[in-house]
Amino acid sequence: MAAGLGLLGEGLARLTSEAERALNETTLRIAITGLSRSGKTVFITSLIANLLALGRGRDTLPALRRRMAEEGRRIQAVRLEPAGTQALDWFDAADKLRDLAGATPHWPPRTSDLASATLTLVVERPGDWGRWLPARRVRLEILDYPGEWLLDLPLLEQSYEEWSAATLAQLRQPPRAALAGDFLSFLAGLDRNAPADDAVAKRGFLLYRDLLAAARDRHGLRWLQPGRFLVPGPKGESPMMWFFPLPGQGSPAAGSLRAALAERFDAYRDDMRRSYFDPWFARFDRQVVLVDALGALCAGEGAFTDARQAVAQIARAYDARSRSRWLGLRTLRRVAFVATKADYVPQAQRGDFLSLFRGMVGTHGHAGGPAMTHAAIAALRCTEEGEPAPGGAPVVQGVPMGETRRRPFRPGQIPPQPPAPDDAFWRRPYFELPVFRPPVIDPDGREGLPHLEMDRLIAWLLEDAL
Repeated sequence: MAAGLGLLGEGLARLTSEAERALNETTLRIAITGLSRSGKTVFITSLIANLLALGRGRDTLPALRRRMAEEGRRIQAVRLEPAGTQALDWFDAADKLRDLAGATPHWPPRTSDLASATLTLVVERPGDWGRWLPARRVRLEILDYPGEWLLDLPLLEQSYEEWSAATLAQLRQPPRAALAGDFLSFLAGLDRNAPADDAVAKRGFLLYRDLLAAARDRHGLRWLQPGRFLVPGPKGESPMMWFFPLPGQGSPAAGSLRAALAERFDAYRDDMRRSYFDPWFARFDRQVVLVDALGALCAGEGAFTDARQAVAQIARAYDARSRSRWLGLRTLRRVAFVATKADYVPQAQRGDFLSLFRGMVGTHGHAGGPAMTHAAIAALRCTEEGEPAPGGAPVVQGVPMGETRRRPFRPGQIPPQPPAPDDAFWRRPYFELPVFRPPVIDPDGREGLPHLEMDRLIAWLLEDAL
C-alpha cells in the first residue's frame, strides 16, 4: 500500500512539474554559423557574456532592455546551465573569455564540430497580475556549427552531374583558375569510363580538397563545396568522401570511375541529410549566418563575388526549403544574415556598409516563411573612432596584434551596392584586413563585452519570445 502511494505521489509530482514547465517555460533553439573568418566563436561568447551581465543588472544590451520595458517586462536573472550529460561538445564561453582577456590575448581557432550551450532567462510578467504569477523562463539552446557545412545545403537538390558541371565551370574562371592547374591536368588524363579504382578516386579527392583549401586560405574564397572536405568533423575523411567533379552526360557505365564517384556523391549527400540536416534543422527556431563582408570586399572582386554567391545561395536554400516545408524548416521562425567586423568601418560609412551587405544577400523570404533581417555588428569592438587628417577620409583606430600602439585604419570607399564587374571600384589595390587586438576586458565577463549593434540584433531574434 505504501509503495503504491509512493508511486502515485511520484507520478503526481512529475505531472505537476511538467504542467509548470508548460505554463512557465519556453525553449528557443538558436543555430549560429558563419562563413570562414566571420568571427562566429567570438559572436557566441559575446552573446553569452552580455546576456549573463544583463542578468546581473548591467546595461550591456540597451536595445533589448528598452524593447522589453515598452511592454512592462524585464529580465530578472540569466543563468548558464551546466553541461550535464549532453552528447555534443560544450561551448565553454568562460574559456574563450580567458583567451580574449589574457596577458597575450588571441582570437579563437576555427570551429571544427558541433557544440552547444544553454542559457535560461528569467523574465517577469507584465501588469498588476504579473506580481502574483511566477516568472517566465526562456531557455536559449545555442548550437554552434561550422559554416562550411551549411554550404552543403544546396547540394541536397543537385545531382552529381549538375554539381560537377557547375564546379568545373567555376574552376576555369579566375581566381580559381590560377589554383586549379594540377587538378585540371589530372582530370585531362582520366578515362571517365575506365573501371573504378580507389587509388585514382582518392588521388582526385586529395587534389580537389587541397584546391579548396588554397582557394580559402590564399584568395579568401567562401563558396567551397563540399564543406566537409575542409571541415570533416568527427567522422574524418572516410572513403565516402573520395569523389571529385568529373564531366560527363547521361548515365555512367556500370562499374566505371564516373559511376563510383557519382555513388559516393550521393552517399555523401544522403549522409549530410541524415546525420546533420534532418536531425538538427528540424529543431532550429532561429538561425544566424555570419559573413566577413568587409574582408571579402577588400580582398578584391573575386573574393567578393565568391562570398556574395555563397551567402545568396544559402538564403535561397532557406527560402526553397521553407516553401517545401521540408527538413522541419516550418519551425524556423527567424533568420538573421549578419555582416561582422563593423568596428573596422567608421561610423559615417556604416549605413553604406549595411546597404552593401543587403545587396550581397539579396531579397528573399515569402509569406509563411521565416522572417529575415540583415545587420552589421561587431560582437567584440576592437577599435575607436579616430580623427581624420584635414580633408581626409574617416578612420578608426586599433592596436594591431603584436603591437602596443594604436594605428589608424581606413577601409576606403564602401559602395552602398555591390559594384558591377566592370566598375572602376575593382581597379583599386586589394588588401587584407589588419588583425586588431581585443580590448582590455574582464576575464570573468562581469561587465559584458563592448560591442556594436549586438543589442539590436539580439532584441530582434528574441522579441516574440520575450
